[in-house]
Amino acid sequence: MKIRKLGNKGFNVSEVGLGCWQLGADWGQDMSKENAFNILNEAVKNDITFFDTADVYGNGKSETLIGEFLKTCDTPIRVATKFGRAGDAYPDKYTKAVLRASVEASLKRLGVEALDLLQLHCIPTQYLRDGDIFDWLRELQQEGLIKHFGASVETVEEGLICMEQEGLLSLQVIFNVFRQKLVTELFPKAKEKGVGIIVRLPLASGLLSGKFNADTTFPENDHRNYNRNGDAFNVGETFAGLPFEKGLEFVETIKKDILPSELSMVQLALRWILDHDAVSVIIPGASSTNQVISNAQVSNIDTLSSEIHEALIHLYKTVIHNEIRGGY
Repeated sequence: MKIRKLGNKGFNVSEVGLGCWQLGADWGQDMSKENAFNILNEAVKNDITFFDTADVYGNGKSETLIGEFLKTCDTPIRVATKFGRAGDAYPDKYTKAVLRASVEASLKRLGVEALDLLQLHCIPTQYLRDGDIFDWLRELQQEGLIKHFGASVETVEEGLICMEQEGLLSLQVIFNVFRQKLVTELFPKAKEKGVGIIVRLPLASGLLSGKFNADTTFPENDHRNYNRNGDAFNVGETFAGLPFEKGLEFVETIKKDILPSELSMVQLALRWILDHDAVSVIIPGASSTNQVISNAQVSNIDTLSSEIHEALIHLYKTVIHNEIRGGY
């Protein structure tokens, strides 16, 4: 596993991390403690040292499971969590007291004295622009409750607003083969400012795994069912904002015209992201140990050829870009 640094003033991370939304079982099948521990253990065995979670994943379940796991693990793990989408804050009740209470609850669930990284969790743009919440984060940092702070954002505009804040370590963004706008509109600024990039949805909710077809269905409580058109939250968080059927078409085009024979769709999609030097870490989720192993192995795949990169850029600019919905 190759190592990268999260921001100029941050810490080292495995370039492939682990997204831990699934541990909270907010969608899909409930996850047992045994299965969660198997996934976390496999991640550590494959040199993954960065876990990403949030206070609202399973109403604290994801953080609690990670905290219990950390007590059994000798390997130093960096855990990033988030604040801002729970009902006591979102969408318009952000106060210093609510933030502090959330941080103290996350510390207790994770069983740590200070959070490695606390990220604002896709909070409304007006609060990012107002800036008071960043002052509160800096106060918590000075008190030693959080080591670093960052923001998970939905749009380039929000990312640029956040990067004007002193001390911002990282931005978490949706970035994949289907959403390439960030390469020219956000990444150069992040590199200039020394801000690390954490990439979520690297496989576009599984669409870029290449395993779905027109007959694929999802459980009623899976966001790939109920949020397919953005009915519950930003549509960009589901299939990267693409209509499912269009996404399937684009995947087939990539398989037929671009995918080299020695790679799977997952390997192509993840390697493509890692080929961008602004990226610090990708955080694909995993619902099985096999997925953890497969994701981790991408770190050792050679950089994609310039021909593949050019072909994917061309596909994005000519047909994919116009189909993306939601804030971007």
